[in-house]
Amino acid sequence: MSEIDLVSGRARFEQATDFTVGLEEEFAILDPADLDLTQRFEALRDAAQPDAVLAGAIAGELISSEIEIRSGRGETLAIAQAKQHEARRRLFALADTQGVLLGATGTHPWADYREQRIIDTEHYHRVEEGLKYVAWRNNTFSVHVHVGIRGADRAIEVCDRLRPVLPLLLAISANSPFLEGRDAGLHSMRSQIFTKSFPRCGVPDPFGTWRAFAEYIEFLVRTRSIVEYTQVWWSVRPHLSFGTVEVRICDTQATAGEADALHGLIVACVAQAARDADEGRPHVDLPARLIEENMWRAIRYGLDGELLELDSGRAYPARAATDRLLEWTAPMRQELGIAVSLPSANGAQRQRALLTEGMSLAEAYASTVEATRSTYAASAQRTVEVN
Repeated sequence: MSEIDLVSGRARFEQATDFTVGLEEEFAILDPADLDLTQRFEALRDAAQPDAVLAGAIAGELISSEIEIRSGRGETLAIAQAKQHEARRRLFALADTQGVLLGATGTHPWADYREQRIIDTEHYHRVEEGLKYVAWRNNTFSVHVHVGIRGADRAIEVCDRLRPVLPLLLAISANSPFLEGRDAGLHSMRSQIFTKSFPRCGVPDPFGTWRAFAEYIEFLVRTRSIVEYTQVWWSVRPHLSFGTVEVRICDTQATAGEADALHGLIVACVAQAARDADEGRPHVDLPARLIEENMWRAIRYGLDGELLELDSGRAYPARAATDRLLEWTAPMRQELGIAVSLPSANGAQRQRALLTEGMSLAEAYASTVEATRSTYAASAQRTVEVN
């Protein structure tokens, strides 16, 4: 029996409110003694039950050594972030009482995926049964941003317009250079493990209209390829349950400040894509093979390498990706009051620099975990930066 209702999904988009925001952040659950992954999700979930705010904000994500917090719907970015800040504060306080730490890198630097347990839910049992090794190996941590878009065809056009933007967002957010006890040489091992392994993942085809999108989803259902929509893991997708465009390309962020800035940049990109569509600004649906060239460059080199202007083939420094997106989104950032202040180096660059400075991998990870604790735990006292 399919759990996918495209008719209701379309209706949600037709009734949606533009530029509402929902935030989702995934954290590793760590043993303070050695900073290895520890399977304590169920204990944290149960301990959170007396706190109605936190209990409603946390969710499980595939493995028992991972926990997610969700803001729920905010009418604006500022409201969503205020809710997320409070959820962060409560989660980190709860972690202290339960004797665990929380990490925020896209992969754990040395944890053995074979020792992790899939959480006991129908959805994740289905994922495990369908994917086997691909699911077992996916010990990764990311951030997802939902932005409300009114109109089903318009939501599809926004997703289409965001396809070439995805590699830039990944290069900016890359925060997973280490895996299996070594420097993997990539900036986003999370993307290599998840985006390049899962089916129906990465950069989707352009669909143009809701009808074309719906026909593809119906094909997947008819051929018994999927039984629920969340088995479509694209890096940008229309979310049928919420009437949102969901951007899923980014690694989780090591510090609260850069997470907040990244949220703002993503919201601005979605909003600007919608505005460009409304105003009929020219847009060409590039072949996935071209966008994938930039995806690989973002995965491998992050902000250290070069990205391509896909219409001309000219290369430019990847470190300019932030400025390019800020320039493009300036009209909607001004309209929505979104200020973005990202560090010049992404998380992968900063983690790798700690090794260059002479730290061991364990010391570098401990330093990053402390930066996470000191910023996310205090994030309820942070103010949302707006113009």
